[in-house]
Amino acid sequence: MDISPLQKLRYEYQPKLPSILREDIRTILPIEGAETSPAHDKEAIKALFPNTCGLPAISFAKGKNKKISDRRNVGVILSGGQAPGGHNVISGLFDALKAANPGNQLLGFKGGPSGILEDSYILIDKEFLAPFRNTGGFDIIGSGRTKLETEEQFEICAKVCKQHDVSALVIIGGDDSNTNAAVLAEYFKQHDHGIQVIGCPKTIDGDLKNESIEISFGFDTATKTYSELIGNIERDANSAKKYWHFIKLMGRSASHIALECALETQPNICLISEEVEANKQSLTSIVNYIADAVAARAEDGNNFGVVLIPEGLVEFIPEIKYLIEEINNLLAKDIVAFSACNDSSERITFVSERLSQASRNVFSILPSDIKKQLLMDRDPHGNVQVSRIETDKLLASMVDARLKKMKSEGTYSGKFSTMTHFFGYEGRCAFPTNFDADYCYSLGYNAFMLIGGDLTGYISSVTNLSLPADKWQAGGIPITMMMNLEQRHGSMKPVIKKALVELDGAPFKYFAEHRQKWARETCFVYPGAVQYFGPTQVCDQTTRTLALEQAAK
Repeated sequence: MDISPLQKLRYEYQPKLPSILREDIRTILPIEGAETSPAHDKEAIKALFPNTCGLPAISFAKGKNKKISDRRNVGVILSGGQAPGGHNVISGLFDALKAANPGNQLLGFKGGPSGILEDSYILIDKEFLAPFRNTGGFDIIGSGRTKLETEEQFEICAKVCKQHDVSALVIIGGDDSNTNAAVLAEYFKQHDHGIQVIGCPKTIDGDLKNESIEISFGFDTATKTYSELIGNIERDANSAKKYWHFIKLMGRSASHIALECALETQPNICLISEEVEANKQSLTSIVNYIADAVAARAEDGNNFGVVLIPEGLVEFIPEIKYLIEEINNLLAKDIVAFSACNDSSERITFVSERLSQASRNVFSILPSDIKKQLLMDRDPHGNVQVSRIETDKLLASMVDARLKKMKSEGTYSGKFSTMTHFFGYEGRCAFPTNFDADYCYSLGYNAFMLIGGDLTGYISSVTNLSLPADKWQAGGIPITMMMNLEQRHGSMKPVIKKALVELDGAPFKYFAEHRQKWARETCFVYPGAVQYFGPTQVCDQTTRTLALEQAAK
């Protein structure tokens, strides 16, 4: 198979580990720290997880560890959307497993959690793994979104594991996947199945984070990939001087990606969904805010600029959120009559006539294409597929209409032409940065250390990430520590709490202090392509978000 020179060099890259994990694996001991507890709904979580809630935090220190050399088979699952670095989690897990005992085996369950339910797996050996080291994607074993959440599924998992003598499962995924890992670990413990479950924190969106999970893997690579593209567009905008670029970025529930990209590239405007919700901003007020910035730059002769928009923005605008809820409820109740409509025009009229007056007013100001997108096929839960709503085009269109009105009133005399973009899939399978290659390898290696410590219900944790890798701290925390109760499908369910952008956090404060200047002046920063070889300050730098957070501690 032909490969690029970069691929060949990346296969040969040896990821860096925290100092403690560089020791002989038989001389690393798990050390119990203080007892942990959930930050929210403590009593309820404890009642649901009596065997895995309240366990101590784990760190590692030097000492004899005879038990880690015991013969083991371990299973691994990739769950959810792709994120750069997943292959390195598996690589780190494999290398630690073989260092402990060359007879150990790693089974990769194919296609996500469904792989274990269907007993579909591949035995991962050195030769099979070699072409996947330090590469992007999840193509080594594939991924999927099947949830492991019923007792019937848990028993199938136990049966398949015992059939292959698998004594531990590593589930690599986001908040939902690690919630499922916690539930599975509790079930196995409760029923004495003797199967450990360890999680690894993955999500490009960056919303799986806390003091022990400083960053979820893939976020660094994705934001650097998007920031390169944004920087390229900024350079083009500053060259052509005739377009306003509206760029939608991945981030359904949180605006971490948009904020990080703004910190890296200094666009004229970046919207933060969490701030929009906190300030109860209307769609009209957002449009006016952008239009006023466009007009101000036009006064200086700058009829160009860049606007960053988080993917999930529309769900954070109160009036749009209520509109979406009404549409979801309406279509759930009247789906037969709605489906009988002959075309999009009839469907729009059907819905508009049945909305409350407030929601009808909002619906009426939306461009026709956005109305159609709100009425497209629902997701499996019957909800609007928000990621399909072209928020970039919505805002560009509405700002254009606002500026035309301002021009007729004599308050604007500039030129306004737009280009729209959505950056999502471009970052999900990119070659991992050195940071993500190192971090993910450490997470996988560390996951086996937790297995070797006979632990279950833990998530692999590597901290101090703004420092060089040899100063990183390895350990683990109980997944239950991150959980709370939330309303899901009509009942309260234990889930990992999503981490949204903190408006009193150092990254947002820095952004807020500078955005007025960025809005009026051309302060663009051009990050350029991800660098793999060269000075560490260029190749191994972490995100601006993490650097600001840790500097503030």
